[in-house]
Amino acid sequence: MAEDKNEKTIVTNRKARHEYEILDRIEAGIALIGSEVKSLREGKANLGDAFGRVRNNEIWITDMHISVYDKTSIQPPDPLRERKLLLHRPEIKKLARKIEEKGLTLIPLRVYFKNKLVKIELAVARGKRKYDKKAAIAERDARRDIDREQKQFKYKL
Repeated sequence: MAEDKNEKTIVTNRKARHEYEILDRIEAGIALIGSEVKSLREGKANLGDAFGRVRNNEIWITDMHISVYDKTSIQPPDPLRERKLLLHRPEIKKLARKIEEKGLTLIPLRVYFKNKLVKIELAVARGKRKYDKKAAIAERDARRDIDREQKQFKYKL
């Protein structure tokens, strides 16, 4: 997904593209406390083990780590607390139906600012098998070698 000039990426989940096959993407808002937004502005977040789950017709993001803001004067929130995602009811129902399928899960791909609002890009994904990961690595290496050869050939002419 190309970044718009109004978007500033805070954190991406690079491991997700290696571990999962991305089937569908969706953008959602996220309910945060003020000190969490300030911490995100400093880029202090981690999506490593985060995932989404449906509970009471709402979608929640779990295990997303947002570090405690240093200069907060109130009691800081738990860095690993569950955070509610802001979606319309039909979108929630659609996602709930998809992730009920065997082997599908909801994972965050990136967190970013869009017009001064914090957004999260979610993906409905299926876990890759070990041989799928090896094939993807081999394909990437082959593509890199071909590009390198083409670049060298271009300079020889």
